[in-house]
Amino acid sequence: MSERKRVQVVVAGAGPVGCVAAMLLSRQGIDVVLADKGEDCAADMRASTFHPPTLEMLEALDITAPLMERGLKAPIYHWRDRRSGEVLAFDMGEIAEATRHPYRIQCEQYHLSRMLAERLESATNAEVLFSHRLVHFEQDEDGVNVSLETPMEIRQLRADYLIAADGASSIVRKWLRAEFHGFTYPEKFLTLSTDEPLEQAIPGLAHVNYVADPDEWLVLLKVPTLWRVLVPTLDQSDNRVLTSDAFKNGIFERLLGHGEDVKTFHRTIYRVHQRVAKSFQHGRVFLAGDAAHLNNPLGGFGMNSGIHDAFNLCEKLVPVLKGGAPADSLARYDRQRRKVTHDFTQQQTIQNMELMRAGQGEAYQITREQMRTLSVNDEARQAYLLRQSMITSIRDAAAID
Repeated sequence: MSERKRVQVVVAGAGPVGCVAAMLLSRQGIDVVLADKGEDCAADMRASTFHPPTLEMLEALDITAPLMERGLKAPIYHWRDRRSGEVLAFDMGEIAEATRHPYRIQCEQYHLSRMLAERLESATNAEVLFSHRLVHFEQDEDGVNVSLETPMEIRQLRADYLIAADGASSIVRKWLRAEFHGFTYPEKFLTLSTDEPLEQAIPGLAHVNYVADPDEWLVLLKVPTLWRVLVPTLDQSDNRVLTSDAFKNGIFERLLGHGEDVKTFHRTIYRVHQRVAKSFQHGRVFLAGDAAHLNNPLGGFGMNSGIHDAFNLCEKLVPVLKGGAPADSLARYDRQRRKVTHDFTQQQTIQNMELMRAGQGEAYQITREQMRTLSVNDEARQAYLLRQSMITSIRDAAAID
């Protein structure tokens, strides 16, 4: 067992949330260790949307411009009725007075993680430790003892604080025995990626499309080199059946009129949860991102809200570490981010889900009328765009003491 190393902050998890937190701390002169069980930043295909407030925040890390160079700018997104072919377009240019970035950037999240991890590796006050799995920690009044497992040994760290950005299955949250209330959707979600030119088969397709249908709704997202297709299924078959050629062929046959010749690069099944930890702060340990809250993917709020967690927490943690603020000021992180998660992210993603999965008959007609009303009512549409862009949630958080 190695000698215990002293550091100010340990960040568990080298996804976008952990990498942002570590970089924010390093930039402010805080000694930080970023540890992850993987050999590299995971190439997770789930998150690919960067919202306007996130792009503004990331400017502080000089990372927005590189993301924009790698990604696709998506100022307009569509709500599409698969049955009738009706298309309602929502243009984020309408809220240009509220943000410097009135658009989404479509870019896989791992690009952000890898760019930040590479920069951290060259920082003198930061250490990036891949193949280091957090297996245990203990905290006392003065700090946190963290144990990291490597293929060869258990490394010991002593930190002032621990930030858990270690994802939905957070080992830190489990060791804390933190309550994680909510529910799991009955649907399984299948994500497919393909270089099939969907825009040629579906005229006028935007980079972001929510396709409503009572039998099989879809989300079609364009990233720089691929289309990503998200399909829910109530079929509880073995995942091998749901990722089979036959199942894939059926999806694209119904979407494009042909399926067997469509090549896919990823076929991933996952369950979707709506859950929030009862507290985001446990003494000197903080939960952030998926470790603190989970929501369905509609709207692209998950990764973005996690990055917002990181900025909110670090702007409070740095003054405490530098001796300019009392430790009890950190409680505002829990109050602000947990309330916004409950009041905005959870409610909005649940609402988005209901709009997409509305059943046949009256419920389906109600959904269509709701979206039509939004599309023609200037005030309601702009309020909707502010919510969907997450600008409203940032404003709400700032108002919480």
